[in-house]
Amino acid sequence: FIGTNHSRSTVQDPYASKIDSAQFTDGWFVDSMPDLNQRHPLLATYLIQNSIWWVEYANLSGIREDTYSYADKQFLSEWARRIMLEYPQFNIVGEEWSPNPLIVSYWQAGKQNKDGYVSHTPAMLDFPLYDAMLKALNDDESWNGGWIGLYEMLSNDHIYANPFNLVTFEGNHDTARIFSLLNEDINLYRMAISYLLTMRGIPQMFYGTEIAMQSPKFRDDGKVRADFPGGWAGDKVNAFTGQGLHATQKSAQQLVKTLLNWRKTATAIHSGKLMHFAPENGTYTYFRYNDKQMVMVVMNKQSEPVTLDLVRFSEVLPHGKTATEVISGKTIKLDKQLTVPARGTLVLDIR
Repeated sequence: FIGTNHSRSTVQDPYASKIDSAQFTDGWFVDSMPDLNQRHPLLATYLIQNSIWWVEYANLSGIREDTYSYADKQFLSEWARRIMLEYPQFNIVGEEWSPNPLIVSYWQAGKQNKDGYVSHTPAMLDFPLYDAMLKALNDDESWNGGWIGLYEMLSNDHIYANPFNLVTFEGNHDTARIFSLLNEDINLYRMAISYLLTMRGIPQMFYGTEIAMQSPKFRDDGKVRADFPGGWAGDKVNAFTGQGLHATQKSAQQLVKTLLNWRKTATAIHSGKLMHFAPENGTYTYFRYNDKQMVMVVMNKQSEPVTLDLVRFSEVLPHGKTATEVISGKTIKLDKQLTVPARGTLVLDIR
């Protein structure tokens, strides 16, 4: 048994040694997961046909391909090409667990790679933005810390073939629960969820996030993947009915419910453009917009309210508009200034 070295950068590294490159793709992930020889024509054909069979049999709309870059990359290209040829509206999401957008972007369909590699996989999981979001929310604000990390990570979108088709997320079955990673701070949780559901990309939410489920901060698969409360006779807590949920859980559930129901008809979020402004005074502001709708999102990490001069946003925001704050339902006049509550989040629907 020779295990992989997890050196995913070797796929593109112009200085990588052949022995390191080979160990990455040919080494087994763990000793209980033997690699199949995807370079064997008959086995490769079987795997492709088997995937197509499952799509047809189960009427699938998408596949999440685990540990994407660990497979033979020529096989991955042909596997995805054949599936997308049969089902042009299908989606495949690759998991490339790297905080480096240069590594993730290599595998998305449409990317013009320097080595000529062609991918046919439409989407990748946006681990770089996930990592940047957690760090931005947890770190203190400074000229090179806090929001600026998230702002600058988003600016890397120019290297993706289609950043709007990346899958964004707040956590998954392999990560600690986001509410715990944010030190059980409901205000930071509101920022994270609001960001996820208004930012570019296809949002993915792990079960239980909507009631702020908790876990150890270090990886513990058993506790991260704990039972969702409710649905069985005798359950004392039932998140389906609200029975037994405490105030924080109810607040989290209401936030998610409100944003998701609003999002159903928010065309600016579905297909609108994106413009963001450099973080200032502990706040981060961005806009999603199209011909029918404009959405302004402002997050304030300061422990006191911050008043923004709206002239700064005149490039995208017309003067004198009226907005509905989605989370609270309040009406806000966007005249000269906008006050953002302490440690508050505003999602403003401007029509």
